[in-house]
Amino acid sequence: MGFTRAELESFRDTEVADLLPAREQALHLLFVGINPGLWTAATQTHFAHPGNRFYPALLRAGILTSPVDQSAGMSDDDRDALRRRGIGITNLAARATARADELSADELRDGGEKLRALVDDRRPRVVAVAGITAYRSAFGDRSARAGEQAEPWGTSRVFVVPNPSGLNAHETVESLARAYAEAARAAGVIG
Repeated sequence: MGFTRAELESFRDTEVADLLPAREQALHLLFVGINPGLWTAATQTHFAHPGNRFYPALLRAGILTSPVDQSAGMSDDDRDALRRRGIGITNLAARATARADELSADELRDGGEKLRALVDDRRPRVVAVAGITAYRSAFGDRSARAGEQAEPWGTSRVFVVPNPSGLNAHETVESLARAYAEAARAAGVIG
């Protein structure tokens, strides 16, 4: 599936619903993106751009057991497989943009507050925020480093993991998989 630039632009500011297990199911691992890209908004699939390495890294890490065709939009079976395993996906900011740097600092801070409320409500074992710069902006923690953060959010352990965007060129599927696997092990999603 492909989109023209004009088709993608028509999805600007569109929101993408969180992918979360049903309320009666446990939420073990919550991945947090910065905000939806235009391709994500068009397909209603988190991390959907064909150049994004999120799903290949999850597969390599053993978090997924079969590949996801993110560019065409995640199937209901793929979504259900994540939910059954207690894995969710959300974003700091809800509106779709072409690039994350189009978001204001206020949007990231507001998104951080909403994320903390979601975590307080759903109590995942682990929260994995993708992107150190976004994490620092959203939570005002200029000293934050990649990996597990010193302070949990209530009962939830917090990790900052690398952003899987193709624009984050110094990361590879292998390095992303290592970081995601660390968070998944802490959440009990993989051994």
